[in-house]
Amino acid sequence: MSIKVLVISNYRETNSVRPEAELFIGLKKEGVEVEIMTFGNAVYAEKFREAGIRVIDFHPQKKFERTEVQRIRAELTAGRHDILHLFNSQAIINGIRAAKGLPVKVVLYRGYTGNVHWYDPSAYFKYLHPRVDCVMCAATATAEQLQRQLFFNKNKAVIICKGHDLAWYEGIEPLGQEEWPDIPAKAFRVVCVANNRPVKGIRYLLEATWYLPMEFPVHLILVGKNMDAGPCRSLLDGSPNRDKIHLTGYRTDVLNIVAASNVLVLASVKAEANTKAVIEAMSLGVTPVITAIPGNRELVVHEKNGLVVPPKNPAAIAAAILQLYHDRERCSAFGQAATAHIETNFNLRDTVSRAKKLYEELVEKNSVV
Repeated sequence: MSIKVLVISNYRETNSVRPEAELFIGLKKEGVEVEIMTFGNAVYAEKFREAGIRVIDFHPQKKFERTEVQRIRAELTAGRHDILHLFNSQAIINGIRAAKGLPVKVVLYRGYTGNVHWYDPSAYFKYLHPRVDCVMCAATATAEQLQRQLFFNKNKAVIICKGHDLAWYEGIEPLGQEEWPDIPAKAFRVVCVANNRPVKGIRYLLEATWYLPMEFPVHLILVGKNMDAGPCRSLLDGSPNRDKIHLTGYRTDVLNIVAASNVLVLASVKAEANTKAVIEAMSLGVTPVITAIPGNRELVVHEKNGLVVPPKNPAAIAAAILQLYHDRERCSAFGQAATAHIETNFNLRDTVSRAKKLYEELVEKNSVV
């Protein structure tokens, strides 16, 4: 079956968009005709062109913008696409309006669990809009949250995670000891990669340092923006292990830092969906410790490939870290199992295959709204 897809998304950052971008390169290799609307100077634009994908130098900048709707509609009309796949708010709101009355199936991506409610009028401009044919959900919890909404056809929510390729992580060298003058060579390194927002639970991770014995060489590395913002500032300053907490800020060598660590901690309190930082750590063989929030429940199998602790529980986070600190062999075994779990359950091959099958099923329905 010949299928033509128009994708609208932002591909200006390589690492954050890689799984999504590689999905469409993979679909192109499988015979799907892919065209992508994005910023012409996007990092991935040239890679798309090299793969034989037509890149349209355009991305909507505003929501409910008539000229941008017209631009998308003109492309759909001229291109006679079978699928319109939309990935962010500007693309979704304008793309849905552009597709009105056209014989194109509208597919949205949802990578966040929560914040869609049937009683919220704004939801009907996006995920609950009747013109939407399918929502591709990054995790089971994401789909379940949509399916609980009134006036939403449960069959529209389809679970297809963003797949990874372990080859992407080959050659990632751990950051050398010379880059860590304040961290002893034999220290047990615990890393957290996030931009500090309330949902990320950084305050609970910092509070966990109160439960770590000061004589143990357990060092916490916080990678990301605003780690010392708001209440986290006083928690940092007051921690009995303050000299073993290291803030790096935003870094372009995040994977090298993670690869040099023993454990990655995700302390989020809600609303995740197969968090990329956790997948990357697992792909690198770094043991994950995550909180038991619905969006990540497929990622870590407790005491098989990592540890799962209750959210908002600093003592439990510290206990998990200490358990791995005291049993390095088990920590290493969890890391190896984590990599195998990603290869088996979150690989790019399966994502490409499932996405292609989804497109085929939608095209076969051949209905117009």
